[in-house]
Amino acid sequence: MQRSLTVGAIATLEPLDPALTSSELATLTDELVFATAPRLFAIVQSYEPGDSDPDGPDARVAAWGMAFEDGAEVVRVDSGGRMSVRSLEWVVRMFGAGRDISARVVWVSPEAEEPEADSSVAA
Repeated sequence: MQRSLTVGAIATLEPLDPALTSSELATLTDELVFATAPRLFAIVQSYEPGDSDPDGPDARVAAWGMAFEDGAEVVRVDSGGRMSVRSLEWVVRMFGAGRDISARVVWVSPEAEEPEADSSVAA
């Protein structure tokens, strides 16, 4: 009875052995889900004005996203606008455009955390 897990562009179980029990199939599919799950992140915008602004700094979650092996899906919080991107670097630049505004990626789960300098989505 051969059981294998394929992770990549097409996530499938190969080969599906007809002799698999329901429990074995459930275990394999659970492994497949965990191995191919997207990483959840937020795009956080920070406003850091100079000394002339009495309100001081502020921050907000500007967008939520899911990073996949070959790109990411991003949804704006304010408008619900969606975008598919190949690199989070571009998204950070877009949300960080503006006077006294910066943006960064915040990974939701600690195990998904990447070095700050690396904002690509490839694992």
